[in-house]
Amino acid sequence: MPKNKLKVLMASAEITPFAKVGGLADVVGSLPPALKKLGCDVRLIMPLYGSIDRKKYRLKKILTDQKIFSAGKITIINLWQSYLPNTKVPIYFIDAPEFFQAKAVYLDKNNAERFLFFSLASLRVLPLIKFLPDIVHCHDFHTGLIPDLLKTTEFTFFKDIKTLFTIHNLNYQGKSEIEVLKTGNLTPHSLACLSQDAQDGDINFIVQGILNADIINTVSKTYTKEIATSQYGAGLDKIVRSRKKDLYGIVNGIDTNFFNPAKDKLIKQKYSTKSLNKKIFNKLALQKKVGLPQNKNIALAGLISRFVWQKGLDLFTEELPKLDCQFVVLGTGQKHYEQNLKKLAKKFPYKFSAQIKFDEKLAHLIYAGADIFLMPSRFEPCGLGQLISMRYGTVPIVRRTGGLADTVTIKQGFSFKEFSTTAFRRTIKKALNMYYKESYKWKQLQINGMNKDFSWHKSAQEYIKLYRKVLVKKY
Repeated sequence: MPKNKLKVLMASAEITPFAKVGGLADVVGSLPPALKKLGCDVRLIMPLYGSIDRKKYRLKKILTDQKIFSAGKITIINLWQSYLPNTKVPIYFIDAPEFFQAKAVYLDKNNAERFLFFSLASLRVLPLIKFLPDIVHCHDFHTGLIPDLLKTTEFTFFKDIKTLFTIHNLNYQGKSEIEVLKTGNLTPHSLACLSQDAQDGDINFIVQGILNADIINTVSKTYTKEIATSQYGAGLDKIVRSRKKDLYGIVNGIDTNFFNPAKDKLIKQKYSTKSLNKKIFNKLALQKKVGLPQNKNIALAGLISRFVWQKGLDLFTEELPKLDCQFVVLGTGQKHYEQNLKKLAKKFPYKFSAQIKFDEKLAHLIYAGADIFLMPSRFEPCGLGQLISMRYGTVPIVRRTGGLADTVTIKQGFSFKEFSTTAFRRTIKKALNMYYKESYKWKQLQINGMNKDFSWHKSAQEYIKLYRKVLVKKY
């Protein structure tokens, strides 16, 4: 274990605010500042996509025309550096136009090749910038082969680096043709686990991360248990169980400065636990904004989500708008979900509003203006929406799975186990009964949620402990 401060390199395909597709970006953009406050020398690295504004984020080129040997040829890269906004956390960008000149984070093809090259380049630049991390913290399948690269390298510079692999969502596995290994100067014979993985005709990036990282974690304790079962293991439950003694769960946090109803500039009316009565002005503003009748006395339920199978949108049927409640949904995703939500809005225009778009300002207004927040997910590794909603005194109704089970108790909200329209509707009715008939109990739920500590400080302390475990691990 190092005598000085821990040195950590975090490698991720997405980091807020530079490039975001999902919650992964929010986590990697929020955890490092909390680690730095605890004395950790943490630095980030990601690809330089064509969409990243170099001027806006004050990127500075620190390495020019560096040669990376990959797949039998030389690829030229540059390395840029900046800082996470409003922090002193350095972030490096791999500038490799051959792989990352497109604006999108994910393309229709060769994603595995792109992210394996990113993994390789991320390690190769470390001696050049004179940064020797104690730990490389790898996030999701994109960086799943970093542990393989470290285990097979002949460079003595890398011999003592340990790895932590964080699984944000086991369902996104990065399966690819075996030939992709050439990009990392690997073959199926480089490691026994690669040879075994290749027997079914492909290479699974997340499998490699699980098998080769020194320690693995997921983003909630319940999800850690769930992925070891056939129901939630996405076909990898046996692999997960093989590393059970090295598997941990740490729930995500949120940026409590950004998500703060007392300071939020994106909402209509600021408020706190001491002025909770002012929350109603956000509700009236939200109703007006999304075209619902302005009525402070009717309950308003909100959902902000990607419209995909995981998120439980099949439970939104014509029975919901028949309840004594208004509904507003915000997001984009699979077309059949979008169309179903639009149909509900068309059929029940005074009860249901479907906002099919990405709109951060509206999202904040929903968190602040809704009375209820809905997350009926089939599975949810952690979830951030329920944490944010509680911060705003908006009572969550969630399915009892993954991080939702870990963070929403009967003291802050409502939950149901069975994934069915009946269970979902029954739970909403239960919540509405309290909302209309037991307002003092409802207010206590709101206050309990607002007072709960969902800051990254707590989670960062757990990660520091995990880093220490990695460094003292015996082999």
